[in-house]
Formats: sequence, C-alpha cells, structure tokens
Amino acid sequence: MNKQIIITASFLGMLAVITGAFGAHGLKALLAPAQLEVWHTAVQYNFYHVFALLFLAVFAREKSGGLISAAYYLFTFGIIFFSGSLYLLSCRDLLGWNWLIAMGPITPIGGLLFILGWLMLALAAIRNK
Repeated sequence: MNKQIIITASFLGMLAVITGAFGAHGLKALLAPAQLEVWHTAVQYNFYHVFALLFLAVFAREKSGGLISAAYYLFTFGIIFFSGSLYLLSCRDLLGWNWLIAMGPITPIGGLLFILGWLMLALAAIRNK
C-alpha cells in the first residue's frame, strides 16, 4: 500500500505544480479575478491533500487496519472531486461549457470526502498502539 500511496501522491503533486503554474502564467490574463481565485483554491487543496497522502504512506508502516486504506481513497477521490470540479468550474466561461455549472454539487462532495479522510486518519492514530 505504501508504494501505491506514494505513486498516487507523486502524480497528484505533479498535477498540483502543473495546474498552479498554469494558473499563474497561462490563465492569469484569461480568467476573471474571481475565477482565478477559485483555481488557486483548487491548487491549494490539491497540495494540502498530497501532503496528507505522503503522511499516510509513512503512517501505513504501522498496522492500522483498513483505516489508512480508507483515508487514502477518501483523500484521493476528494482531490479529484473537489479540486477537479473547481478547475473545471473556474474555466467554464473560457471553455464555453455552460453545462459545467451542473458540476457545482460535486465540489462539496469532495470536501466531505476530505473531512472523512481526516476522520479515518484520526481513528487510525487512536487505534495505533
């Protein structure tokens, strides 16, 4: 599981750097300030949870049952749902894809996945002897 977590964190960390740079340099002139702020929020939460995944990889050395595995999936899908939906929503006008507004409810689902991931990590720590 450690290797899988590290590979996932590496890929999502690389994605965070790329999207951060793209937002700062490629989208700055194309997006309204409010849309650019949404983009930056997506990048921030992407990075925060990459660090959480890397911590999980270290913590996973201990026997903690399925809680670490649950946190891994919750953080990973949280990044995809939360940050992914914000990346798309912030570029909705630029792409001309007005139908993307329907993705709005996906963002809080991603936030809920993040919260549950942190809860799983806390429970794993409590159970760890």
